[in-house]
Amino acid sequence: MIKQSDLQEVIQYQQDNLLEMDDGYKRDLLSKLPSGLVHHALIISGIRRCGKSTLLRQQINGLAEASFFLNFDTPKLYNFELRDFELLDTIINQKGQKILFFDEIQVVSGWELYVRQKLDEGFRVIVTGSNASLLSKELGTKLTGRHVTKELFPFSYNEFCAYQGLLANEKSITQYLLTGGFPEFIKSKNQDILAALIDDILYRDIAVRHNIRDIKSLKRLLIFLASNVANLVSATKLTQTIGIKSSATILDYFSFFEQSYLIQLMPRFSYSYKVQLVNPRKIYFIDNGLLDAISASFNKDFGRKLENMVFWELRRLQKELYYYNENGKECDFVVCKNNIPEQLIQVCYDLNKENETREQQALFEAMDFFKLEMAIIVTYNQQDVILNKGKRIEVIPVYQFLSELRG
Repeated sequence: MIKQSDLQEVIQYQQDNLLEMDDGYKRDLLSKLPSGLVHHALIISGIRRCGKSTLLRQQINGLAEASFFLNFDTPKLYNFELRDFELLDTIINQKGQKILFFDEIQVVSGWELYVRQKLDEGFRVIVTGSNASLLSKELGTKLTGRHVTKELFPFSYNEFCAYQGLLANEKSITQYLLTGGFPEFIKSKNQDILAALIDDILYRDIAVRHNIRDIKSLKRLLIFLASNVANLVSATKLTQTIGIKSSATILDYFSFFEQSYLIQLMPRFSYSYKVQLVNPRKIYFIDNGLLDAISASFNKDFGRKLENMVFWELRRLQKELYYYNENGKECDFVVCKNNIPEQLIQVCYDLNKENETREQQALFEAMDFFKLEMAIIVTYNQQDVILNKGKRIEVIPVYQFLSELRG
């Protein structure tokens, strides 16, 4: 419970700060956000510290009419309860603004009911916050059919280059492989920021939310996954490696990591959903800079970092992604649209005499399997064309591939 005077003070302070702050770099997502939503809340979710609050500020400053803003993630509002929304209503009605921006509102239990109420009253509502709450099962129940969700990720390669004033070339790719895309880290290069981010997510978004006491095992599993990016993982096999006795517990932890955007598990392609479920999945970690912060030994493994980068560049465009594995031949990415395979992508840092036969054969077999005439091998800096029996493989540098990859 809080006092109305305290709430007014917070609102005024935040509003003054909002006017003084620089807009920051305009993210690609900004131009893709739906405008004029009245009966649906716009919810922008994503990993902590990826720029959601900045995006919210840019939306506010781009409006022709006045709007109301409140960030709930402040010590002065830690005691805010569901009944305190009555006080908030009084202030909103006094101000007369019909567009509401709420940052980190998910820290208040029952916030979904309040948002629905405001939608019913004809307000436009835009919400940002950590996805551990905003994409939870409870949201679907309490705001069924009343919300549109968009995802924000750390800077893409193209955003990274634009923000830093860099050209798309080998040098900028190397920088991005090492730095990743978290805005604050790009500015400061202080890895303590990323270490603190990992702890925040593990403790606040996962351990506290899901009442996990064995935090050491939780972190041990995350470090293991970070050290095995682009490899296959299986909950059953990990019970012996990690020391967590139950595979069901490991599957729960996988789910919690995915909900917080730390990782994503990519399934094997199969026309049978059951086959997809029983096969191991490939692990990808949200950001290469964050990856180094939790697994220092991974710093020099540019091959897997390159594959990790390509995965997330595809993922941010909402691509349906699978890996192909038949007859001992594997293709890194099967890109689908409406469950129909439309592109095959192999990632190889350096295509050389030792691996070119293996990489080509895997792709040609996958092309036969999917009846596709063309495929791509993404490399660090090589460019070539390979033809075989009417099929074509284009070898292209990753900076070219990513520069052309826009949604």
